[in-house]
Amino acid sequence: MLKKFKSAAAKGDAAAQVEVGHSFHEGLGTQRNLAEAINWYRLAAVQGNATAQFTLGSIYNNGEGVMQDFSEAVHWYQLASLQGHASAQSNLGLMYEKGQGVLQDYNEALNWYRRAALQGQGIAQFNLGLMHEKGKGVTQDYAEALKWYRLAALQGQGGAQGNLGVMYAKAEGVSVDYKSAHMWFNIAAAAGNSVAIKNRDAMSQHMSVQQISDAQKMARDWQAGRLLPA
Repeated sequence: MLKKFKSAAAKGDAAAQVEVGHSFHEGLGTQRNLAEAINWYRLAAVQGNATAQFTLGSIYNNGEGVMQDFSEAVHWYQLASLQGHASAQSNLGLMYEKGQGVLQDYNEALNWYRRAALQGQGIAQFNLGLMHEKGKGVTQDYAEALKWYRLAALQGQGGAQGNLGVMYAKAEGVSVDYKSAHMWFNIAAAAGNSVAIKNRDAMSQHMSVQQISDAQKMARDWQAGRLLPA
């Protein structure tokens, strides 16, 4: 398979170049070689292949096989983002939020998060919810935060699920609802959110045995697709 892709890649086929890069990146059918992977990704990226551009951005962002370079990461993320690559848009938003490789700019962060979130990118939906909950670059808006957290939660985003629990526990944008809070903490805990485990156990101290039982059933029903998100 690698031989087949390599032949097409050598002739300038960008999609094949991405496949060859991926093979060297992951050690599929060949020995893992990051330098070779980067070479093939770059050949595809300069031809405008968004997947290659995003992958190069992530390589530089994480310092994988190269010196970490946020400015270079932003360069490739921007090119991929302009082509509508949702994960690149989400990562670019985070770099604007943190001021990594660019001047910190919450408006730009919101712009790229929103573009990715509207494409269904769960991390961007979570981060967009967080920006609205904290009032970063926008007026604090719990209703908007809840909207994006719910969308991210539907995709299994543990951070969003845990934050929904907090909002129900604290009556932020909703009426206080310990059962719904406990439900979301349970769901988030199952997704690996360790903070949610502590929050769930703390919440249980203020609930009756019946309320806890109801909340646990709600969590099971939600996970089985029998209950719409609160």
